[in-house]
Amino acid sequence: MSVVSSREMITQLLRLGVNPGAVLLVHTSFSKVAPVEGGPQGLIAALQNAVGSAGTLVMPSMSDDDSHPFDSEKTECLGMGVVADTFWRLPGVLRSDNPHAFAAVGPEAGSITAAHPLDVPHGLNSPVGRVYELDGQILLLGVGHDANTTIHLGENMAGVRYRRAKQLTVLSGGTPVRYNYDEIDHCCQNFNLMDQWLEAGHRQRRGIVGHAEARLIRSRDVVEIALDRLRENETAFLHAPGVDVECDEARASLG
Repeated sequence: MSVVSSREMITQLLRLGVNPGAVLLVHTSFSKVAPVEGGPQGLIAALQNAVGSAGTLVMPSMSDDDSHPFDSEKTECLGMGVVADTFWRLPGVLRSDNPHAFAAVGPEAGSITAAHPLDVPHGLNSPVGRVYELDGQILLLGVGHDANTTIHLGENMAGVRYRRAKQLTVLSGGTPVRYNYDEIDHCCQNFNLMDQWLEAGHRQRRGIVGHAEARLIRSRDVVEIALDRLRENETAFLHAPGVDVECDEARASLG
C-alpha cells in the first residue's frame, strides 16, 4: 500500500468532521492505519494539526499490569496500541496518575487528566466524563465501538447494577498492596451495537484516515444513545447467558 502523507491525513480528518479547537478522544489501531508518513508520531502530529492549537487531543493510557503500582512517568500502556504508548511519552503531553490513566495535550489537558477515582474508572469524574462534559468528539480509528470507553460512562450514568471483581496494586506508605474493588465491566463486544443505533439517528460519520476505517461521534451522542438503550434494558450490552465468561460474571452480580 502507498504511504499516506501527513497533509492527506489532515485533510481526511477534517473531511470526516474533526473540528478545529475541539476536544478529541482517539482510540486507534495503528496496524490498520499504516503505512503513513512519520509512523505513529506522524499520525499523532496529523491529529494535533487537525484540532489545532486551540484543540485538545486525548488518548487512553491505562496500564495492563495489575500486579505492580502504576507510575505515570514509566508504566507502559502497550495494550492500548503503539500510538497511545507513543503519545504519553511526547513532550508537553500530560498523563493522569492512575492505573486507568488517560493522556492529553492542549488547553484542556490539565483538567482532563486531573485526579480521578481508582474504583470508578469511567464515571463523570474521570477523563472520559470530562471529555463528555466538554462536548468532545470521539474518533475510532481502525477500531470499533468495543474499544469505545465512553460507553462505560453511559453505563455508569444509567446506574447499571452489574459489576465484576477487579484488583489493582497501589503504594501504601511506600509498600505495594492489593486494592480490591468492583467495576462495571464485561467483554464489551456488544458495544458494537452502537453502530446501528447511532447511524439510525445520523449521529455517526464514517470515512477513511490513513488506510483505516474511521468513525467520528460526539461523546454526548454516545452517552445519550447508551442511556436510552440501558433504560429500556439494563443488560443491553451483555451477551446472553453461556456465551461469554465475563458477561456471565456481570450477570451473576445481579443476583
